[in-house]
Amino acid sequence: MIVPPRRPLLSGLLALTVVALAAVASVMAILPPAPRPASAPVSEFSAERALRHVNQIARAPHPVGSAEQRRARDHLLRELRAAGLEPEVQEAVGKDPSGRRAPALASVENVVATLPGKDSTGRIFLMAHYDSVATGPGASDDGVGVAAVLEAVRALRAGPSLRNDVVVVFTDAEEACLCGAEAFVSQHPLARDGGVVINLEARGSSGPVVLFETSTGNAELVEVFAESAPYPVATSVAVEVYRRLPNDTDFTAFHRSGGFLGLNSAYFDGATAYHTSLDTPAAVDRASMQQHGANTLALARAFGEIDLRHARAAGDATYLPVFGVLARYPGALTWPLAILAVITVAALALLARRRGVASLPRIAAGFGLSAIPIVVAYAGTAGLWQAVVAFWPEHDGFAAGDPHRPAMYRLAVVALTAAVILGWRTAVRRLGSTALAIGALSWPALFGVVAAGTVPGGSHLGAIPALAGACAGIVALALRRRPVVGVVALTAGAVVAAVVYAPLIALLFPALGMSTAGVSAVLIALAGLCALPLLELVSPRRGESSGGSSGGESSGAESSGGGSSGGRLRRLSGHAAVPATLAAILTLALTAGGVSANQVSSAQPRVAHLVYGLDADTGSARWFSRDRTPTDWVQRYVTRQERTPGAFPLLDSRKARSGPAPAASLPAPTLEVLSSRVDGDRRVIRLRVRSARDASTLAVHLERGAHVERAEAQGRAVRVDHDETVGPWGFGIRYHAAPPDGVEVTLTVRGAEPLDARVVDQTQGLEALPGFVPRPSDVIAAPSHSTDVVLVARTYTV
Repeated sequence: MIVPPRRPLLSGLLALTVVALAAVASVMAILPPAPRPASAPVSEFSAERALRHVNQIARAPHPVGSAEQRRARDHLLRELRAAGLEPEVQEAVGKDPSGRRAPALASVENVVATLPGKDSTGRIFLMAHYDSVATGPGASDDGVGVAAVLEAVRALRAGPSLRNDVVVVFTDAEEACLCGAEAFVSQHPLARDGGVVINLEARGSSGPVVLFETSTGNAELVEVFAESAPYPVATSVAVEVYRRLPNDTDFTAFHRSGGFLGLNSAYFDGATAYHTSLDTPAAVDRASMQQHGANTLALARAFGEIDLRHARAAGDATYLPVFGVLARYPGALTWPLAILAVITVAALALLARRRGVASLPRIAAGFGLSAIPIVVAYAGTAGLWQAVVAFWPEHDGFAAGDPHRPAMYRLAVVALTAAVILGWRTAVRRLGSTALAIGALSWPALFGVVAAGTVPGGSHLGAIPALAGACAGIVALALRRRPVVGVVALTAGAVVAAVVYAPLIALLFPALGMSTAGVSAVLIALAGLCALPLLELVSPRRGESSGGSSGGESSGAESSGGGSSGGRLRRLSGHAAVPATLAAILTLALTAGGVSANQVSSAQPRVAHLVYGLDADTGSARWFSRDRTPTDWVQRYVTRQERTPGAFPLLDSRKARSGPAPAASLPAPTLEVLSSRVDGDRRVIRLRVRSARDASTLAVHLERGAHVERAEAQGRAVRVDHDETVGPWGFGIRYHAAPPDGVEVTLTVRGAEPLDARVVDQTQGLEALPGFVPRPSDVIAAPSHSTDVVLVARTYTV
């Protein structure tokens, strides 16, 4: 693309070093800050002060309805009163707002308090859930969020009153069904007028706190976030992706109501702690807590002073982290930038043809060939991880598919992608470096256009690097006889790509995990393709040093010179393969390092899923496990793989391993028909289901084929979906934190004939079962809501 400078190798290495340093600096800029000590000024957020709340809340698992949950609730009430607030407990029945699962409800106890504003234009809601899963103490998920809100409230009280009201909402039953948030949104008076929600979450134990979800029309919210948050890590790509995933948090209930704006933030690294016994206060990264809390405090103050009546914008913003600040531009510029990138790449191609350094057919060939490293990097990464899991199954089973120490594997993906690009370049370099570079640059330009129409917040990933690279190429070609200018221009273009891609890659690795690290590999490949002209400086192709037509139709420099020239070219080709070989060797070494760093021990345990089910109709019992590769401990209980029997509709119908179990002496749940009346061709049945062993979770399912037209539980109407079936059982309702006297269910069904109903109750803990042998120290419960539970089921006729 340019006449090589006097020392091309040195120039190329220097340029690549600048690009690498820019990538590293952009990643370092998104890392969490140092935690503030307990001696920090009272108006500031201190992670060390907040940590005492985590120690109290997360001393043990505290799922909805448990005694530990009530103890955590009482701690919140004491702390809020100590801060000068007047908290209340909202006791209500909430239901799952997601619509993605079978109907679920819960008896919840939300803790709510208000800091009144001086001249309020609306309300800011600081929200975190104070329940945990039953399999872990929930220090990060969501003890850190709760502690951050408490510490932020303390700091707010230490300063002047805000203009707007600040409402503290500690929700219940998030882990079970998001029911606390739904109960607040649908039933609490403070939610009637909407407002701005700031939700705090975690799916791991460390890492940068990322703004990963917003309400629609987020331009004004993002502006406030960018200007006020001291550590603003966010990307509009995350928002676009999350909106399309079947994932939910408490934010879902607020967002779907239509009356709230909001921001949802979390950290994602250290995913082996997520929903496991490893999620302890000792595992919490104080730096991540500091970022969570400092951002929350700053946002509360910022939103606390603006006119919230004008916080909703007409559209979304596009934004990305750039060296510690949040760069953003209006979504209205998405299409113009995408189109401009395509036009600029096309202009570069035409200029290259006019200068005689690349023909349009060769550029088109370069475009087609450039798809190879993208596809191979993705497939190679997926294959690498599948091989690791196949030989070392202890890596599998954790959230996002990450092992305890994923750093070596992430670096292996970088090295593997580098090996793919370098090897590909060696194989196709005869096409000409200019044609390859322009063809490769066409892929991000194409992505920018496609994304503009599908995921607008992600269009910049293609448009900006393509635009920068094309502009750099135009400058380099226009001034190709001034090699220093050309090198500087090409380096600047590659730096832009590095700054766009590197932080996102660093965030995607923990967010998606090694099981889907191929997505990160694709981005690494795109970044590498944007640096192709600099790679050519390090290892130039023979005959391109003087320009001419080597990249165009003619390849005379390649074919002239007889055997002597051909030998030199073969030796050069051999030298060109050395970097790819070294990168491949590095990939293997890093993978071996990852395997070594993730050996199973009590500090780095495997996970295991195990369920006990007792069918009270037959008096028989079985063990079940979802583990794909069961540990020796699980194999004590399960022997063969089968589809989960319909005897236990609380389990879904996926295949599971199972084995015979001794029948424990456990009372079955009961069903009482309170009333049954016929109304035309319909029957209205009022039932009460109850656990005779004080189980916190109850479920009732009607036989498959029963046509339910309306359903209620504890007075709350629920969605009816006839496609939800588990074995012989159809529509059902699940209830968490069931009252001691049972759950009242009203069903309107078509037809007057008797129906079978299956009632199941669920308790946590397998220790009291006959024949149970506790886990060894290097095996813990899997991150699943259904593990380590005892199910007892009985069929009734109604």
